[in-house]
Amino acid sequence: MTASLPDTPRIEMWFDFASPYSYLAIERIDALAQDAGIRVDLRPFLLGPIFQAQGWNDTPFRLFPGKGAYMMRDIARLADKYGVVYNRPRLFPRMSVLPARIALLGQDEPWGRDFCVAVFRANFQYDQDIQAEDVVHELLTGLALDADALIARGKSEAAKEALRRQVDRARNLGLFGAPTFFVDGEMFWGNDRLEDALDWTRRPADASAWTPPAARA
Repeated sequence: MTASLPDTPRIEMWFDFASPYSYLAIERIDALAQDAGIRVDLRPFLLGPIFQAQGWNDTPFRLFPGKGAYMMRDIARLADKYGVVYNRPRLFPRMSVLPARIALLGQDEPWGRDFCVAVFRANFQYDQDIQAEDVVHELLTGLALDADALIARGKSEAAKEALRRQVDRARNLGLFGAPTFFVDGEMFWGNDRLEDALDWTRRPADASAWTPPAARA
């Protein structure tokens, strides 16, 4: 995450490790934010419960095969455009509950950003099962972290409850996909809105900012 002073503009990035568009965004966001002098706050969550609340029992990219096929081609095109390494995973979407819990433990820690990037690359560069405990252990060890301790914490009831609360918060904010960016309460959805979200940090306060559906009731 970008180092900053307390009054530095901030952007929140909400993401799911199974989301290829989130992968593209996390590979781009730090350099863009650093150039703009903006702090990045990473917010891991799970899209599955969000989709279920909308009446979907699977990702829309499998429920609608045409859309899924387009997305896979779109990801490959964008990765080439950005110069980001991308290898289509054999399994999509992958389960990512354990890494999401551990990422939540580290979302405000110095190691959090590096862990998130490592998980995304394991999935979308090396086609690894990011839900597998041995894969997560190797990623943590590679970052010189106490893998055994963090995995134990990630499997605890406290970590499970923390991720449930994070998903509830995402739902209350009105999230419906990933990545989603927030700047002073203004919501931007999608990798292709990253630059717009960063630009928004330069705008004066807007009285007509995004209001989550839960707050409109």
